[in-house]
Amino acid sequence: MKAIPPLLDHLVLATPDLTATVADFARRTGVTPAPGGAHVDLGTRNHLVSLGGGSYLEIIGPDPERELPPGPRPFGLHTMARARTVSWAIGPPDLDAAITAARSRGYDPGPARPMSRRAPDGTLLQWRLTGGDTAHPSGLVPFLIDWGGSAHPSASGLPVTPLVSVTATAPDPDEIRPLLAALGTALELREGPVGLSFTVDTAHGPVTFA
Repeated sequence: MKAIPPLLDHLVLATPDLTATVADFARRTGVTPAPGGAHVDLGTRNHLVSLGGGSYLEIIGPDPERELPPGPRPFGLHTMARARTVSWAIGPPDLDAAITAARSRGYDPGPARPMSRRAPDGTLLQWRLTGGDTAHPSGLVPFLIDWGGSAHPSASGLPVTPLVSVTATAPDPDEIRPLLAALGTALELREGPVGLSFTVDTAHGPVTFA
């Protein structure tokens, strides 16, 4: 099993306190995540770190400058008590073809929907991603993303903490593996409570976030 999942686009570290989690990441790694921008309709904001190899880490939490909208928040932010790695995304070469192929193999990743945010320099980033009611609730099966004509975040001069590995636990790993295969990717899985973690290389040595 490869330590880094095939087609990895980014990992998602969600937090109820974005400022505190960014500071904790900087303290533990020696690298300060760069501001990414706000998701205005969701009431969230993110900070980003390149993981090398064309992938990145997204640290996402409530935007301190605006109220969260009513109703469920992305990644369970409305009930989250602490920061944790909640999900990941893959970037297939052809998003629509990947959705069709996954459905033919027995897994529906959901429809692709458009999203956008403005980077700190004012650049508008636009992308499409899957999700919705058919997405696997564990967060261990990735959503799919296509950046279209926008520059990929990992190519925007982000600070870097090279990714060493991504691992996960699930009560029934054999239930998850076929879904990953349907998407053309894989994940190092062991039996245990649902959990997703990653390790990055830093000047202080390897650091793991769960």
